[in-house]
Amino acid sequence: MAATMIALAVSTLYVVLTSLIAYWARRYVNYYIRDPFVRSLFLEGIATAELCGACFELIIIAENWGVSMYGLFLFVLTIWWAMNWGDASACPYTHIEEMVEGKKSLRDAFLLIWAELVGGLAIFRYVQLLWALEIVSTHRNKAFEDCTTDLQVPVIFGAFVECAATCVYRVVSRALSEINPRFSIVIDSFIGTSLVIAAFDYSGGYFNPALATALKYGCLGTTFMEHVIVYWVGACAGSIVSLRVYRLPIIRSFVEQHKEKAF
Repeated sequence: MAATMIALAVSTLYVVLTSLIAYWARRYVNYYIRDPFVRSLFLEGIATAELCGACFELIIIAENWGVSMYGLFLFVLTIWWAMNWGDASACPYTHIEEMVEGKKSLRDAFLLIWAELVGGLAIFRYVQLLWALEIVSTHRNKAFEDCTTDLQVPVIFGAFVECAATCVYRVVSRALSEINPRFSIVIDSFIGTSLVIAAFDYSGGYFNPALATALKYGCLGTTFMEHVIVYWVGACAGSIVSLRVYRLPIIRSFVEQHKEKAF
C-alpha cells in the first residue's frame, strides 16, 4: 500500500508540475506577446500541451488505480482548465464550429489547429523525460514502450461513439454558457467527465482530435485511416451536428426558460 500511495503521489506531482509550467508559460505569453492572434496561437499550443501532458499521466493512473481514480483526476483537472485557459480550447473542432458560423476564417482556424497539434505532439518529449527517470515502478519501461490503441470496437461504432458524445457535450456546454447557472464550471466538468468514463471501454472517450492524436496516433492496433475516421471525422462531425441540434425548438425553449433561474 505504501508503494502504491508513493506512486500515486508521484503521478499527482507530475500532473501538478505540468499544470504549473503551463500556468507560468501563459503568464509570460500574455505579458510579452502583444499581437492578439499570435498570442492566441501560443495560448492554444500551451493549453493543448498541458492537456496532453496531464492526460499521459492519467493513462498511468487509469492502468494502476482504475477508471474511478482516473475520473476523479480528470474532473478536478477539467475545472482547473476551465478556470485558467481563458479563450483557449485546446480542441480543433471549436475553431471549425466558429468557421462554420462565420466567426473565424479558414486560415485562422487552420493555424490555431496547427498550433494545438504542435503543442500536443511536442509535450511527449517532456513526458518521456519524466517517465525515463523511473522514480516509481508504475513508470518503469513506459518512456519507450510501444503504445496500444484504446479503440475496442469496430471503427464505425467507435466513430459513432465519439460523434454522439461530442455532440451531447457541445450542446450541454453551449446551454450552460448561455444559462450561466451557479457552479456551471462544476456541472460542465461533471458531465464531460461522465461522458469520458461512459465511452472509456469503447473508443477511449477522447472527444478531442488533438488529444487523441497526441496520445494515440501511431499506436498498435489502429491504422492511420482508422484513427482519422474515429477521432477526427467522428468528433468533428459531432461538433458540427451540435450546432444544428442546439437550434432545435425544444433545446431553445429549455434554454430560454432557464436563463433567469439558478440551479
